Amino acid sequence: MFVIINSYKRQIFLGMILKGGVNILKNNKLFKTNILVSLILVVGFVLTAMFSYQANYKASLNNIEEVTSLTAEGIYYQLTTMFTKPVNISLTMAHDSLLVEHLKNEKEYSKNKEYIQATKKYLETYQKKYGFDSVFLASATTKHYYNFNGLDRLLNENDSENTWFFNLLNSKENYSLNIDNDEVKGANNAITIFVNCKVKDQNEKILGIVGVGVRIENLKELLISYEKKFNLETCLIDENGIIEISNNYTGYEEKNWFEIYNQNNIKEKILSHKEDSANLEMWASSDLSVNEKKYIVTRYIPELSWYLIVKQDTAQLISEMKQNLFQICLIIIAIVLTVLFVITAVIRNFNKQITKLVEERETIFRKSTEQLYDKINELNITKNTYVGKHTVHYFETIGAKGLPFDQGLRVIANKQIKEEYREGYINIFSPENVIKEYKKGNKSLRYEFMITEDGINYSWMRVDAYIFYSPEDSSIHMFAYRKNIDEEKKKEQKAEIDEMTGFYNKKATERMIEKMLLELPSQKYAFFIFDIDNFKQANDNFGHLFGDLCIKEFTRIIKESFKENNTILGRIGGDEFVVFTPVLNIEWVNRKAGEVSKALNIVCENNLSSWKMTGSIGIAVTPKDGKTFEDIYKNADIALYQTKEKGKNGYTIHK
Repeated sequence: MFVIINSYKRQIFLGMILKGGVNILKNNKLFKTNILVSLILVVGFVLTAMFSYQANYKASLNNIEEVTSLTAEGIYYQLTTMFTKPVNISLTMAHDSLLVEHLKNEKEYSKNKEYIQATKKYLETYQKKYGFDSVFLASATTKHYYNFNGLDRLLNENDSENTWFFNLLNSKENYSLNIDNDEVKGANNAITIFVNCKVKDQNEKILGIVGVGVRIENLKELLISYEKKFNLETCLIDENGIIEISNNYTGYEEKNWFEIYNQNNIKEKILSHKEDSANLEMWASSDLSVNEKKYIVTRYIPELSWYLIVKQDTAQLISEMKQNLFQICLIIIAIVLTVLFVITAVIRNFNKQITKLVEERETIFRKSTEQLYDKINELNITKNTYVGKHTVHYFETIGAKGLPFDQGLRVIANKQIKEEYREGYINIFSPENVIKEYKKGNKSLRYEFMITEDGINYSWMRVDAYIFYSPEDSSIHMFAYRKNIDEEKKKEQKAEIDEMTGFYNKKATERMIEKMLLELPSQKYAFFIFDIDNFKQANDNFGHLFGDLCIKEFTRIIKESFKENNTILGRIGGDEFVVFTPVLNIEWVNRKAGEVSKALNIVCENNLSSWKMTGSIGIAVTPKDGKTFEDIYKNADIALYQTKEKGKNGYTIHK
């Protein structure tokens, strides 16, 4: 990169040349001509240096922005994947009816060796099954702290090490995360991230806190790997700005990121950004120099209630630019004082160096990007066409040769994309929608779908699109980054499934229904809520194992009754289940509800016990009863209440 010689120094330099050569200029017209040409070349070089500096500096800043943004995306998705499992497992234990009943008796049997052994075995089972570094249970009644080794200690409110326990008991939150040293035997007080979940009975009384622990070193290694790879800084901070995890600090040390880096002026802006679907990206001034800046990308992680911060400085970039300029200025001076034809040669060489520098930076960026994504295509959205040999070749291979982009999009959808995702794919990446989103201020789009190469086997694919304006052709362009996420989806789906019933859990159910409503808004859907009538009787009279048997039979009947495509089956409570399915008309809904209600009217039995089981059903239909999950759930719940008022064992469609 280059720096411009200041005006004063330039004047002195030119003055020295003119003063020393006055007498020669009088008698030598050729030399006068050479000096004139040399001056013209010097001015030309200076102007070239100015424009080259601006262009290359801008290109380098864009490179920093894109690499930093993509790095933040990569870290975010690895973190969410990493913490989905411990959070879900902790919540599963917290809602385990067996554990609830176990804790109810804890005060009476806490000194009983068999009770302690049963608690140890329960926690040990989860620890061995999922490989967590720690699994624990703390009683709200006796303040006993158990882990997979048995009864560990008594929690004292006056002990600062136990603040996490009493703070969560007194808070309105159902779960929290905290960083602390793991005091379990054999852990060597390793700094660990704990997921702490409240255990409540049916009356919402807090019985205790259960959770798991993950060693912080695993997270630090992830952040350090990105720092080394892309020459930037990363960290995780809490909602107050305290550094939870970084290369140099942990939450155990109570260090505020905004104070350490003197960035209190952007503290409120960062901490108020809680949209987990998008990055917050900005340039901030550096403490060292007005010419140096920091590019900061933040992303809120709701699963952790933390912020991911990725930061890259321009200090090294500017240093390299100044060093290169100094060398180039010396070369220019030497060339002008020697011979004119050498100047011409050096100019050519200089231009080659500039071109090579730009190409090298473009190559570095492309290689860095290709490591994160499987395929990258560039489109001219304004002109509805493809950009670059790579993109043109790709669309030719799928049978879209010579077609505009919007038609090529449909060729891909019809040939490769699974039917239920085609409309959403076309709607999101169509030129009309891309331009509309860009005008709204959105610079990125994302869509996940299933794709096939052979027409038989499907895998999950994610397309991340970056929209920008290109001044070169006065057009809106889009980079489309394709990445295979089949393994990621399989892990994600496994974590979203209720193990007992095979239905989706509450969070996954809500997310998938919202997604379907967004992608296919014109489709009519029916939302069924099922509740097992008088289910408490089965648990109280015959035990929870028998109750679980009845739940499995209940959900088996529901599953066999709804085999339509694109049907979502979810468990949103202990004995509360939902079905979300496309429908043609209200007559079909009436008929299906009657059939299912009749099928659920059975006797649940095993070798020892039998119980008459029925179900109450509430139904809402879109778009009449709402266009969001919240609205249709509320109306279906009203219908369910009406069914129970009528004597249960039936169904009601919301009117």
